[in-house]
Amino acid sequence: MASVNSTMLELGTEAPYFSLKDTVTGKTVTRDDYKGNRGLLVMFISNHCPYVKLIKEHLANYAADYMPEDVAVVAICSNDVENYPDDSPSKMKEDAEKYGYAFPYLYDELQEAAKAYKAACTPDLFLFDENFKLYYRGQFDSARPRNEIQPTGEDLRQATDRLLEGKPSPEKQIPSIGCNIKWKKGNEPEYFG
Repeated sequence: MASVNSTMLELGTEAPYFSLKDTVTGKTVTRDDYKGNRGLLVMFISNHCPYVKLIKEHLANYAADYMPEDVAVVAICSNDVENYPDDSPSKMKEDAEKYGYAFPYLYDELQEAAKAYKAACTPDLFLFDENFKLYYRGQFDSARPRNEIQPTGEDLRQATDRLLEGKPSPEKQIPSIGCNIKWKKGNEPEYFG
């Protein structure tokens, strides 16, 4: 397990377009399905990564708290399922049902969404405003496997609250850290490595 930091995409970047299949419903979900929302959280996660395992229930809780506030939430798994079968679409569906994800859990088979967002790790979180402009990117909170800190989602929740209150994005944004995205051999982006 290689631990890497998020790339910290430039604030104000427009949310790259995606069109991916939801492993739970089988429906295709696109970025533009969320036009008109007050915010959009795009999360790159996986099933097997210890950094994600630590916060799965808290991701579901975050969604339960903020989706009623008109913040859309989507999760994307971009891992190479041939070499990491625990991240296959069928296992993604199982995970979504087990943890009560109320948001789509999308499969990025070609890894194009991950590259478009410059996603590097799981979890890698991107919160966009109502105009699809990047408002926050970084850690969920300071909890890590083996560091004794309990997950709360503090960093993401504070950023989301600020967004909903119409305040400027947080000045201090700490990169996320997690398992590297499992790129297919020969498909690694230039920012990986």
